[in-house]
Amino acid sequence: MSAQMDVEALNSQVEKQKLREATERRKEAAYGTNQVQYDLVAQLLDKEQAERTRRLAKKVQEYREQKQQLKNRCEFELWDPHQLQNEFPAHLSDIGPHCGPASLQWFSGEDLYRATCLRMQQEQFRYSLERQLQEQQQAKADEKCADMLSDQLRLAMDMRATQLAKLEESCRVAMMSAMANANKAQAAELAERQHCEHQCEQEANLMEIQNQITRDLLTENPQVAQHPMAPHWVLPYCWKGMIPEQQPAIRRVQEAQHSEKEAQRQAEQALDAEWESQAMRSAQAAMELEEQERELCAEFRRGLGSFNQQLAKEQNAQQNYLNSIIYTNQPTAQYHLQFNTSSR
Repeated sequence: MSAQMDVEALNSQVEKQKLREATERRKEAAYGTNQVQYDLVAQLLDKEQAERTRRLAKKVQEYREQKQQLKNRCEFELWDPHQLQNEFPAHLSDIGPHCGPASLQWFSGEDLYRATCLRMQQEQFRYSLERQLQEQQQAKADEKCADMLSDQLRLAMDMRATQLAKLEESCRVAMMSAMANANKAQAAELAERQHCEHQCEQEANLMEIQNQITRDLLTENPQVAQHPMAPHWVLPYCWKGMIPEQQPAIRRVQEAQHSEKEAQRQAEQALDAEWESQAMRSAQAAMELEEQERELCAEFRRGLGSFNQQLAKEQNAQQNYLNSIIYTNQPTAQYHLQFNTSSR
């Protein structure tokens, strides 16, 4: 039975591993497809951007070649290589712009170049008018070209947005499909694992029930609690309680212990009573000794008082004798003077 269980468990693990690998392959395939689509879109966008940049650079170069020539610039006079040659030309006629009044070639008040000046003014006016018309036409053409480029750019952006939306939708569908497949695989794997766990738990419960029924744990045999090496020892985890023959012996031992305890308690009480009586006798003897000590102290104080009175009487008598007999002659000032002189 255990071998069959192991084979089934191994087969379920192999199936789970295969399902997991298939799910991973589907995910990788979906990711690869999305990556290829993104790469194609990026390449298309890069190509369009490069083509737009090339066309814009070509138009800018054509405009520079046609409208921004060196001779048409306002600062051409500063860059004219023949400026010095044109500034001082050779003598062409007697009437020239470089001939002053001292040359006697022309005089004040004469206007010899009126027709030429008028013609030059008309040509300059016509040139300015043509130039303004060309600039206006070029501005209109540039604006039209810019509008066209803006429309093309807008159309390209709309087409790109549409393509990106389609790609995003396809990627979203692919991701949802892959996620749904992965969720189904995970759900199947979870259900299979739960089924295996439930089956293993049921088998373990049946095995536990069988072991509890067949082993000595639920039996009432007292011998299972005896140690195999020392029969007088008891195994606590197998002990089922005392047998009927052990209960009277335990009670007798308990009664003997109770009697011994009672005798010990009575002996202790007698000893305590003896100690209490001895303490009372000691206290009474101490009180008697204190009373005798107080009486002796009182008698000593009485004897000391009578002795002091007798001593005081003797001292008074001696003092009276000295005052009445010995110290009757009082020394005079002359005596003290003679005594001081003799001592010197």
